[in-house]
Amino acid sequence: MPNIAFYLDAEKTPSDESLAGLSDDCIELCTNILEAELKNVHIIYVHIRSGHGHPIFAEIRYRLETFRTPTVMNRFMEALDDAIIRRTGLTARIRCFGYAAPSIHARN
Repeated sequence: MPNIAFYLDAEKTPSDESLAGLSDDCIELCTNILEAELKNVHIIYVHIRSGHGHPIFAEIRYRLETFRTPTVMNRFMEALDDAIIRRTGLTARIRCFGYAAPSIHARN
């Protein structure tokens, strides 16, 4: 963790180049602001057919840590919002979900 999933309206999907740049931005934000280890950062893009709402929905799942305060998470979301707009020209709905370590069961 953190895991970032972008749900993208298939009809408005940005170019591969834009998404590659957004991936780079996300890696930087996760490792710098959230202090995640690079090996724990995962980014996926899921193409969807949107029924209603923003053309991009960003869902971030992360491990709760004492240093990931509301202030840090707000800074992360603001920087992510800026990166999404800069790379895609689209406005995203962003939601972050924190999980306590004992509640996470994972492999690989």
